[in-house]
Amino acid sequence: MKLSTRARYGLKALIDLGLHCETEAVSIQSIASRQNISDSYLEQLMAKLKKAGLVESTRGAGGGYRLGRPAAEISVGDVLRVLEGSLEAAQCSGMEDESTCENHDICVTKYVWKRINDSITQAVDTMMLDQLIEESRKKQQEKM
Repeated sequence: MKLSTRARYGLKALIDLGLHCETEAVSIQSIASRQNISDSYLEQLMAKLKKAGLVESTRGAGGGYRLGRPAAEISVGDVLRVLEGSLEAAQCSGMEDESTCENHDICVTKYVWKRINDSITQAVDTMMLDQLIEESRKKQQEKM
């Protein structure tokens, strides 16, 4: 499974947002500048994240973005599914409905794909945004 720039940039943007939105809403321009992402691309990502409820926005002076719910309640899996869709490394019709697989009675590879997919799901659903934000804070302090 290879993640696109949507997933990588979207996750970076949410970590940045979590670091900077404690006192006020954060502008697209400030996130884009710090993360080296184009404003227009970031706007597209934030629109998807907003539609999913992961971020919220306010218009006007002092407007910008905030996390849509506490960082401890947003998993990496939530973000990736919004921006990438399915996280399955391999799709096998036999895992869902054996009647759709011609070789369901002799095929054992579905067990491999299921285990890989389950491992990915478990990994991304147990990594929470607040953990990444805290790790980012530590890295920034070490840099100083």
